[in-house]
Amino acid sequence: MSMSAEISTVPVTEPPAANAVSQAAMLGVMRRQRIQDFIFHKVTMLFALSVLFVLIGIIVSLAIGAMPALKEFGPGFITRVEWDPINDQFGALIAIVGTLSTAAIALVIAFPVSFGIALFLTEICPVWLRRPLGTAVELLAGVPSIIYGMWGLFVFAPLFGDYVQPFLKSTIGLLPIIGELFRGPTMGIGILTAGLILAVMIIPFISSVMRDVFEIVPAVLKESAYGLGCTRWEVVRKIVLPYTKTGVVGGVMLGLGRALGETMAVTFVIGNANKLSASLFAPGNSIASTLANEFAEAATPLHVSSLYSLALILFVITFIVLSAAKLMLAGMSRKEGVK
Repeated sequence: MSMSAEISTVPVTEPPAANAVSQAAMLGVMRRQRIQDFIFHKVTMLFALSVLFVLIGIIVSLAIGAMPALKEFGPGFITRVEWDPINDQFGALIAIVGTLSTAAIALVIAFPVSFGIALFLTEICPVWLRRPLGTAVELLAGVPSIIYGMWGLFVFAPLFGDYVQPFLKSTIGLLPIIGELFRGPTMGIGILTAGLILAVMIIPFISSVMRDVFEIVPAVLKESAYGLGCTRWEVVRKIVLPYTKTGVVGGVMLGLGRALGETMAVTFVIGNANKLSASLFAPGNSIASTLANEFAEAATPLHVSSLYSLALILFVITFIVLSAAKLMLAGMSRKEGVK
């Protein structure tokens, strides 16, 4: 009896050879995993660096192409109004003003509308209507820009020139200071029309991003606020917006970037006139529309270089806008940390 007990308590050990084989297999697996991790790290780093290399390549190519015009006209190229391809005299001020004006008009109109759409879809809309409306908004984001341009030129511009512009001219146009923006011939095309078309184009992008970030707010936070007696607007202002401010600013910057660089839709409705006017009804030009209209027909090296300079200026404007957004978010984060 005691003999069997002693036999049963003797530990069973693997042979030394089997133990060595298992250790070698484990070392092989670990070595293979380290190699896979190394390859994965380097490949993903290469993908990330490729974006930086492309960006640097774009900047260098634009700078090289713009160098003759910058040498010819100097820093005054930015403030020059004249754009005369026949006499090789070029300036960027008309295109810069047109770009900034149309983008500002589009953002002023699109931001509140997009905010309302996103808020309705996430907080107010019935469940049965939420998916169809959300799908419709996303489909609008996929419409080609040339379709917006054709619709703006053949449908929107005539109606705008016949009804809306005369109304604005007879009401807001009579005011002392702001009225200067709403005077002049009501042709239907111009800076204001281009800004409105851009607003229609960027609303789907901004509202889609806002809707997505509004949906990630934890339900328990909103329910707790409602339980404390907050109204729907208070929940949005004190819970939803602080929680999603980064995504909201990102959506706005996405729409602004689209507005700054939009080409075909603006080319159709802006009027393509190289002149400055205080009236938003007057035709004008943007950097993108100037490039689209003249790059293929540029006859002299200085004309081509001036177009490269416009492209470089557009890149710088976009970079400044995005940098300002990043700095604003960083400042908001620091203030929250102080609190």
